[in-house]
Amino acid sequence: MARSREFDEDQALNAAMQVFWEKGFEATSLSDLTSRMGIQRPSMYAAFGDKKQLFEAALRKYTQSHAAHVRAEMQSSSSVKQAFSNFFKGIVAEEYENGINRGCFCINTMVELAPHDEKFEILTREHQMYLSAVFQETLERGIQSGELGVTIDARALAHTLVSLLIGITVMMKSRPARSFVDHTVATALMLLDGK
Repeated sequence: MARSREFDEDQALNAAMQVFWEKGFEATSLSDLTSRMGIQRPSMYAAFGDKKQLFEAALRKYTQSHAAHVRAEMQSSSSVKQAFSNFFKGIVAEEYENGINRGCFCINTMVELAPHDEKFEILTREHQMYLSAVFQETLERGIQSGELGVTIDARALAHTLVSLLIGITVMMKSRPARSFVDHTVATALMLLDGK
């Protein structure tokens, strides 16, 4: 009879995700992982496979959680404009006010691994496309309600807003002046007015 695991796999995976999110794939050592996860290497390998497989599992966990968060944010306000404003301003505030400069785990992966690893290129692109679909649905809701103009191309604008999200998240890694980022977001949100 197989022995049951003596640790909570979900908690261990969450701990691994936090380490990878803070340090990236290459800079994270196996010791970093096992220490934070509170398990020994044999247990880690048995439960999750090698470091790359563990990273993939952590990334998938993150993207599922992040996707649910973004969808909830987009549905949090009856006003589509307010939903986008809250979402983008919240991202900026989190980076500047919490003092944690981690960015988005998926976008970090897109920058670090996607250029030379097809699996992570696909995984990060799939997440971009999911976010774009959520944004497009939200924009279409705004068009149907009359809050947004009928001339807005919801698909093209959704892609633009995802590109903005990626751009500002990467840019904030270098800690530009808060006003620089705030002006960027404010200008981009004017696109919702059809400008």
